[in-house]
Amino acid sequence: MPRETLQSLTEPMYYVMLALVKPMCGIEIMEKVGELSGQRVVIGPGTLYTMLAKFEENGLITPADTTQSAAPWAKRKNYIITHKGKEFLTREYERLKRQISDGEKIMEGLK
Repeated sequence: MPRETLQSLTEPMYYVMLALVKPMCGIEIMEKVGELSGQRVVIGPGTLYTMLAKFEENGLITPADTTQSAAPWAKRKNYIITHKGKEFLTREYERLKRQISDGEKIMEGLK
């Protein structure tokens, strides 16, 4: 069965992609998503790592340099958005803007 490519992003996926404009490890990504969304979007580790694997499989993110954490034996795997990922995120951003514009036409009539 051929792998399924991403067509659009869910809200949590969108925030993860936004967070990854800078290299981050999983904990940092979860914190950044909360910060960007005003704590409205919360992602757990299982959901996050499933999402990261799908993004990596589709070439939207790539592992960045691995950094040492406070514990000398623990390494954190960082990720960053790729050029393809930036293009995808830009298209998604434009799609969402069009949805808002379309909705405004209707919502203004409801006032």
